[in-house]
Amino acid sequence: MAISTADFKNGMCIEYNNKLWTIAEFQHVKPGKGGAFVRTKLRDIKTGRVVDYTFNSGTKFDSVRLETKKMQYLYNDGADFNFMDPVTFEQMPISAETVGDQAKWLKENDEVSLLYAGEELISIEPQMFVELEVTETEPGFKGDTVQGSTKPATLETGATIQVPMFVNIGDVLQVDTRDGRFIKRM
Repeated sequence: MAISTADFKNGMCIEYNNKLWTIAEFQHVKPGKGGAFVRTKLRDIKTGRVVDYTFNSGTKFDSVRLETKKMQYLYNDGADFNFMDPVTFEQMPISAETVGDQAKWLKENDEVSLLYAGEELISIEPQMFVELEVTETEPGFKGDTVQGSTKPATLETGATIQVPMFVNIGDVLQVDTRDGRFIKRM
């Protein structure tokens, strides 16, 4: 379906330069001289990179329908990550290449969102906050609690994040998957 710049809405997905983009921000500008134009910030769906583009008013684009499907992560068999639809119980393998960096936040039986553009799987989004156990970190010592100091910790999924000095092996942490930030100890 073709849309023009007049139809833009934040969050809308368009195809431009053979890539899929979501509109993060847009502004219609009508200068005193010359034709009107639209300033946009577009987010590349695959990489997450945000780019500024300016279009003449009335430019046409192909609109892309995005669909999110909730799935349950089951296991990794070495080559593929296996997911299950919680309604139909249908299992679906997804290659490690497609899962990419999100693999470090996947814990068995967690719910994830699969983002589709038409029939094509675009991305896998884990829950915003996950609870993971610390499997490796340096021990914290009494008196070693300087305000704001951190140390690296390896989590059960293999992800390494910075944590406060009081965190020890075996602690379960809540982590923000968007930026890999420690939130709290459970």
